[in-house]
Amino acid sequence: MSATAAWQDISVPLDSCLPTWPGSPGVVTTPRVAIARGDDANVTQLEMDVHSGTHVDAPLHFLDGAESLEELGLEPFIGDSLVVDTGAAREISAAVLDAAAIPQGTLRLLLRTVNSSSPGWHVAPFDDDYAALTQDGAEWLVARQVRLVGIDYLSIQRYSEPPEVHRVLLRGGLAILEGLCLADVNPGVYELVCLPMRLAKAEGAPARAILRGPRGSV
Repeated sequence: MSATAAWQDISVPLDSCLPTWPGSPGVVTTPRVAIARGDDANVTQLEMDVHSGTHVDAPLHFLDGAESLEELGLEPFIGDSLVVDTGAAREISAAVLDAAAIPQGTLRLLLRTVNSSSPGWHVAPFDDDYAALTQDGAEWLVARQVRLVGIDYLSIQRYSEPPEVHRVLLRGGLAILEGLCLADVNPGVYELVCLPMRLAKAEGAPARAILRGPRGSV
């Protein structure tokens, strides 16, 4: 890969305009100290749940007593990553993944779905008809020994379904990266650097995710 290849930010800005999972408080920023009010500095207070915007799920999110974010480590989130386009499918099944011709040995997979065709997916309101992975799709990823899967909406699984997709992935050793901004990313192999906030004993965390590349197309 060329040393001059540009980095591309695939995380969304954290602000109050983001869609939020029903029941989530969303993202709230409040000026706690302000120079305009006569204070010596500007200081912002941030309130949010850790599954807002671009974020990572650790096994503890759906498996009580499982690995927390810190225990998961950084290895799944840094290295070669394949971006694939799943077309118009709203259910990303094993058949859809087979059709994507994902090479054996792929460790990190980012799914650019029909969600990315909506120019404002990362702006409220929440859309409960987003594209996501099915259970047999999750089982396909586990069988292929993928280490990380990412997607371009707030959840890896369909809104109307129970959390078995998460459980299959997390039991199978995959890290989950949700809320990606992939609309301007072409399919191909990239270098991924994703750094979740280092929250102690947490089941997930907001993350900054960037790509460099691509090295080639699929």
